[in-house]
Amino acid sequence: MARPVTLVTFMLPATLRHWAGETTEVRVFAVAGEDEGRPTLGAALDTLRRTHPSLEQRLRDDRGGIRRHISMFVCGENARYRGGLECALPPGAEVYVLPALV
Repeated sequence: MARPVTLVTFMLPATLRHWAGETTEVRVFAVAGEDEGRPTLGAALDTLRRTHPSLEQRLRDDRGGIRRHISMFVCGENARYRGGLECALPPGAEVYVLPALV
């Protein structure tokens, strides 16, 4: 059976554009895991690791979690409150990446 796939657009702040070829957005496909109904933020970041490894390193820490100083918003909500890396992504999801406010 085919796993669900969705196109995800990461919207980047100026401070991270250097690692994405000076572009404001990066598009990747996220594929749902074997036991997941929908692609997740973690799956999108896994694809980003393959296409833009330097950018992905600035978004995730050494353990694979979202860095403390980075916030990602999915559907207008902070992904940390929607399950973090397990946050399910709707079709055509836009993920806004922002420096976290301390």
